[in-house]
Amino acid sequence: MSIDIETAARVAKLARIKVENEDLPALAQSFNDILGFIEQLNEVDVEGVEPMVSVTPMRLKRRSDGVTDGNMQDKILSNAPDAREGFFAVPKVVE
Repeated sequence: MSIDIETAARVAKLARIKVENEDLPALAQSFNDILGFIEQLNEVDVEGVEPMVSVTPMRLKRRSDGVTDGNMQDKILSNAPDAREGFFAVPKVVE
């Protein structure tokens, strides 16, 4: 597939990127270079190759996924204009 100047202009418009008319041939060539690289990647045989996250085998640090209240109830409620019994107090809106 080859990208011409009109297609490059349309892609720029869809991406909401302002490209001057004299820059369109260079943009079209850049698109063609990218597509050529993708075609090269498609030629590589990856049968049996496991997907990987990184080129180095390292494991990310993990923490326990436990739900807590943060032990900061007093600190959080100190910013509230009105707090009662450990909760935010709000005006009644339904009668």
